[in-house]
Amino acid sequence: MSSNPDFSARDASTGVDPLFLERWSPRAFQPHEIELATLTRIMDAARWSPSCFNAQPWRFFTSTQDTFAEFLDLLVDANQAWAKDASVLGFLVAQKNFEHNGKANDHARFDCGAAWMSMSLQARKEGLHTHGMAGIKFDAIADYLQLDQDAYSIVMAFTIGKLADFDTMSDEQRAAEVPNDRKALAEVWKSI
Repeated sequence: MSSNPDFSARDASTGVDPLFLERWSPRAFQPHEIELATLTRIMDAARWSPSCFNAQPWRFFTSTQDTFAEFLDLLVDANQAWAKDASVLGFLVAQKNFEHNGKANDHARFDCGAAWMSMSLQARKEGLHTHGMAGIKFDAIADYLQLDQDAYSIVMAFTIGKLADFDTMSDEQRAAEVPNDRKALAEVWKSI
């Protein structure tokens, strides 16, 4: 057995790049140091995402070796149980208002989602995986990051890491580490 999941059951149209099919959210990570140059490329990919008025409202905060335990403590217990083995923990925060006019940016969280996907795809190109989380301690994160909650909104937490070798997993863990499927294209796309 290897640490390569089986993506063959994922039903995609001919020509969809495997990068999209091989993006998934595992929970089984193994200790692995991510070099700063690699992490920089992953974060820089997010920087190039599209955004309303080119506002780039995303703010990424990632752990270091010294702060990893502090970031971990800001996740709910169920996420702490598996995220402890990831290489990097992070938080994605949205700037609520446009800088150019101070008005509310109703698309900030949407734009953050685009940045998250860009980051995740670059991580896959680097041989790594990401997993987004909503099970987090929002107020504690705002305090930890010293965020003005009138100006910023916490969107999510995430992990970046290397998938654990399947041989090291229990049968229960292996059964859970299966890339899930998607709704049929006809359910999510209508050409009218």
